[in-house]
Amino acid sequence: MASTPADTAAKDINAWVGFIRTAEIPVLKQTAREIVRLQADEDKLSARAIAATVYNDPMMVFRVLSYSQKHKGKHQLQDLLQVEQAILMMGTTTFFRDIPPSFLVEDTLKNNLTALTHLLKLIRRAHRAAYFAADWATHLADLHAEEVRIAALLHDLSEMLMWCFAPDKMNAIHAMQQADKTLRSHVVQQDVLGFKLHDLQKELVELFQLPPLLSKLMQDNASGEQRVRNVTLAVNLARHSANGWDDAALPDDYRDVAEFLRLDIDRAKRIIGVPADVLKI
Repeated sequence: MASTPADTAAKDINAWVGFIRTAEIPVLKQTAREIVRLQADEDKLSARAIAATVYNDPMMVFRVLSYSQKHKGKHQLQDLLQVEQAILMMGTTTFFRDIPPSFLVEDTLKNNLTALTHLLKLIRRAHRAAYFAADWATHLADLHAEEVRIAALLHDLSEMLMWCFAPDKMNAIHAMQQADKTLRSHVVQQDVLGFKLHDLQKELVELFQLPPLLSKLMQDNASGEQRVRNVTLAVNLARHSANGWDDAALPDDYRDVAEFLRLDIDRAKRIIGVPADVLKI
């Protein structure tokens, strides 16, 4: 792997943005296996079949969407916000040729299994958030449910990338927070990285022209908008429920989701999928 800003102990967000701009983004080994399998039967493939595999990997979603924005046709007036749509526009041949899954997360972190474990947990949490967000968007008849899903899936993209490219620093952040539960994430990130992951996420969203909803998530004054609220609640619920259904923050999440969906709390908990044994408590 090419040298990263972490190798020089750099604490400059601009150095990281410049690095990620040209870096090959790693994907999960399972993603690579599935894409190779699909390519073997390319003539019978649909964009939907490829998209189903891409969606399993947030970093592959990022690669597809950023590629489609970079190679947007001169007559294309709208941004491509859906993976299937982006693959359809570029064509399967271009997809397999120009976005090969040759750089693997598991190889990148083979010497840092602790970081790999944390990254895989974060990806599972992102999928959980995406599921919640898409389900609630459907419940509210949101015509932009797919953008909501992608925004939830990529909400913590900057953290995923830093686990890949600066695993030792991310391990240090995690260890500090485990040792002192009162430490605020942005404070520790500023101390160890030299910047906040929120700020890096904002830079990446703008640089790669990712879906507008991701940009709105970075804006404090947009917190009242329905789709922004959806993603925020989904991400919070996914983060807290990942700690177990006895997490102390969950009752507040249930109340907020119930209010958002305009349902009573018991009905909201059933939609969320709270286990039956927990519902009885």
